[in-house]
Amino acid sequence: MSAGMTAYAEELVARLPRVAPDLGFTTFVRASHLDLREQIVLPLQLARARPRLVHHLSVYAPIVGFAPTIVTIHDLIHLRFPEMFKAAVGPYYATVVRALCRRAARVITDDERTVDDLERFLGVTPSKIAVIPLGVDDRFLAAAARADHRSDAIPATDDVPYFLFVGNHRTHKDVPTLLAAWASLPAHHRIDIRLTGIDDLPPELPRPERSRGKITFVGDVDASQLVALYAGALALVHPALCEGFGLPLVEAAAMGTPVIACREAIPGVLAGHVAVFEPRDVAGARAHMIAVLEGNIPRAAARAIARDLTWDRCAEHTAEVYRTVLEDRPSR
Repeated sequence: MSAGMTAYAEELVARLPRVAPDLGFTTFVRASHLDLREQIVLPLQLARARPRLVHHLSVYAPIVGFAPTIVTIHDLIHLRFPEMFKAAVGPYYATVVRALCRRAARVITDDERTVDDLERFLGVTPSKIAVIPLGVDDRFLAAAARADHRSDAIPATDDVPYFLFVGNHRTHKDVPTLLAAWASLPAHHRIDIRLTGIDDLPPELPRPERSRGKITFVGDVDASQLVALYAGALALVHPALCEGFGLPLVEAAAMGTPVIACREAIPGVLAGHVAVFEPRDVAGARAHMIAVLEGNIPRAAARAIARDLTWDRCAEHTAEVYRTVLEDRPSR
């Protein structure tokens, strides 16, 4: 699963028992998906446990079920851009995921944007969709609170100033637009671009260069390392053609780091409060990056909104969905 999907599962499992002490929880963990264990072993385990409610935290779930079911679907990027993913993805969604949605009592998603996709691609009735935004890791919120006494000026650093991208480098992330915008910045600026992850970009992908600046892949980083990356960045630039929620955007916003992103990548909660460019619009991304260099992108509104998006809040709203479904079902 992606880093965001993994964070979602780990945070809910850790927080639900605390925020919902009226409910009892059993967690089932498996290390693989799309195999017989998913469709045979897990249903048998669930049947023996006899839960009143089952919540599948991703689309990798069994078709059959023996209790009311909730499923979380973060996004349908695979169905929006099928040409960018493996050929087996479409049939899996058309069979397993569609069947899962059909029998689900509720479908949870992260952003209003995905509601239309759920109805369009999987036939999910909007009335049974619950939109629950994800949360910002406590380490970002703590670092942001410590930094509140600082001004809103561009962070001072002894290193070369840099723009930052956080995420994987799959085709729909549209890294080429980011690199092209960076390379086209005015030549007198000494400015780097940093990307999380390893350099796994296709060899045939053009690698633009600047006479004053370089591209750096910082490798896999944890939340503590991301705190430093966000704090030191001129801005987070996120050119993805689509995002389910976009955790890096709210993390950066919570830290007070300016956010520049493709319109389809911006979480609904931040819409209207961050700098926006159209898909694959190099000139638009470049213009916003120049505005940051000139100190002209506001960040206060996005920062305040992002800081309200805690994982406790996400868990509490999820527990409310559980209670609603349980109220509709007789007790054993």
